[in-house]
Amino acid sequence: MGSREPRLKRALLAGLLAPLVALLVLDTAIGWWTASRLADHAYDRGLHEIAREVALHVHEGPSGPRLDLSPAAAQALLVDQDDRLAFRVWTSAGQVLGGEPALQRLEPAGRPGAAARFASQDLHGETVRVVASWLPYDEAAPARQVLVQVAETLNKRNRLTRDIVASLLAAQLVLIAMACVAVVWAVRHGLRPLEALGRALARRSHQDLSALDLAHVPLEVRPLAEEVNALMLRLETALDVQNRFIADAAHQLKTPVAGLKAQIELALGEPDPARVRHSLAQLYVSAERLSRLVQQLLALARNEPGAVAAVNLQAVDLEAFALEISMEWAPQALRRAIDLGFEGEGRPSSIDADPDRLRDLINNLIDNAVRYSHEGGRVTVKVASAGGERILSISDDGPSIPPEERTRVFERFHRLLGGKADGSGLGLAIVSEIAALHGARITVEDDHDGTGNRFTVHFPPSEAVARGAA
Repeated sequence: MGSREPRLKRALLAGLLAPLVALLVLDTAIGWWTASRLADHAYDRGLHEIAREVALHVHEGPSGPRLDLSPAAAQALLVDQDDRLAFRVWTSAGQVLGGEPALQRLEPAGRPGAAARFASQDLHGETVRVVASWLPYDEAAPARQVLVQVAETLNKRNRLTRDIVASLLAAQLVLIAMACVAVVWAVRHGLRPLEALGRALARRSHQDLSALDLAHVPLEVRPLAEEVNALMLRLETALDVQNRFIADAAHQLKTPVAGLKAQIELALGEPDPARVRHSLAQLYVSAERLSRLVQQLLALARNEPGAVAAVNLQAVDLEAFALEISMEWAPQALRRAIDLGFEGEGRPSSIDADPDRLRDLINNLIDNAVRYSHEGGRVTVKVASAGGERILSISDDGPSIPPEERTRVFERFHRLLGGKADGSGLGLAIVSEIAALHGARITVEDDHDGTGNRFTVHFPPSEAVARGAA
């Protein structure tokens, strides 16, 4: 069976009321003990007085002290409407002068003249209160004493104890009840801000991700509300990313899809096989463009800030990695008669990077360079080191980017006016976002020979990347 759901109100009430109940039980036990002591104190004096009265009936005879207590006098002395009393008298020599044989001898302190001693005994199967006291029986000789014990059942004492405890308990129960009402009210009143917060969230539309008003949120709950606001902000960012991606995809896919439909309609209505083949070739080119656009859109979504999957940083030899990717672009460069070259230092150049994202970065830079360079031009991929940084640069022979446009080329869907090369304007935006994920910076400037552009990515030292990822 599953555990019960935690309830804050129930936990608070239990935590506050349980000690009150425990205190009531403890106070009742202490009250009973105190009341019992008070009852004993009140009736022990009377019991001691009865012992003194019994001692007055002891007289000195020819052979020692004797008890002169008639049955009528004993009945008058020991009569009580609530309890039964019994007595017994001993001489200092231990001789029993009279009284209840079942009453056990109780020495006050082991010697005559000691103070009275009070204790409990069992008499005929019933608990009794007993006083034992050495008392003088001859006024002319105070040293002559007898040990007098008087026992009494506990009816009066128990009744007085119950009356005292009942009066105390009644007041305590009223106080506890008032405290419980106050605790319940305080808990309910204290939880109202939470309930109001819950109602405010329940009334919200799924599209309302605005921050919660913290003006009336208790200080203890404010960290939770602040975390909810932070979550709202993250959700809003993620939804903005998603909505922007959907809008970008819809905008970018609409034109090529419409072109594909038009070419398919043209091919379906064309009787000439040669023209059909030409239309199919155009369809293939358009499909390639569409495929590349979809891949770029997916890459853009994968590397978008706020929608980034975990960056899997690992040691990568930048020089070997860039050389491998450059070789993959050689066939496409040859088709346009572009001289694709590579320059390295001839030694490992390690960086901490996500291999998949680093591949997207280099592919987009080389693709941009090959796409915008004129036929017969030159593209150079170079890896170098400077001041602990690892530097990747790609030079092309394309149209020079004006200084005022060098920042904007990294914006999504931005294309230079007058450019004839086919593109979506996403490649450099993807490069910029991947560089940011790796803590790298990217710059664009004129190439060294004055023709074309040089895109340079500065990767930080491996230790810095590791600290940023930690």
